[in-house]
Amino acid sequence: MGLPEVDFNSYATHRGDHLTAQRATFANPKLFNEMVIEDGKVKQGSLTRLEPEGQVMRMWEAIETYMDRKQPLIIIAGADYGQGSSRDWAAKGVRLAGVEAIAAEGFERIHRTNLVGMGVLPLEFMPGTNRKTLHIDGSETYDVLGERTPRATLTLVITRKNGERVDVPVTCRLDTAEEVSIYEAGGVLQRFAQDFLESATV
Repeated sequence: MGLPEVDFNSYATHRGDHLTAQRATFANPKLFNEMVIEDGKVKQGSLTRLEPEGQVMRMWEAIETYMDRKQPLIIIAGADYGQGSSRDWAAKGVRLAGVEAIAAEGFERIHRTNLVGMGVLPLEFMPGTNRKTLHIDGSETYDVLGERTPRATLTLVITRKNGERVDVPVTCRLDTAEEVSIYEAGGVLQRFAQDFLESATV
């Protein structure tokens, strides 16, 4: 682009551009994605493994591929997911990347609220259950069954590559009826639009 290196800046200053934010969401070079193993260890960097091909590539390249396929995504995470990511773009970038649900051991409070506001479903594993006890390796496919009501127990259906199905109870972290309403609308902006249109027709 011809921009001198001295004029480079951070992603944060350009987060008003949704394309920049999409690329920035998982661009942290210190990221550890357990789908990418090298010499028996998780390789650090903005990397992932494209499924079902099994090809390791940069995170954004994989996201573009999934978006072209219209393939919805889920994130399987550990404890305190979203810690240090309370900016709204941390949740917005996730949704723009095609992520529809996140199953984690726990959520940072503000980030969970922002996820709901962006139409991403937060699911919490029951105590003692996590990605390691379930032997998740990233090659699985997922579905979520059950009625989404505040803090309901839903079923995360995991289908392994060999066809084995595992039904895992998870807590729906839509904590209030208002959050359920926002999520079902597709996010807070969609909910606002619905309310506006309804009031305009009265």
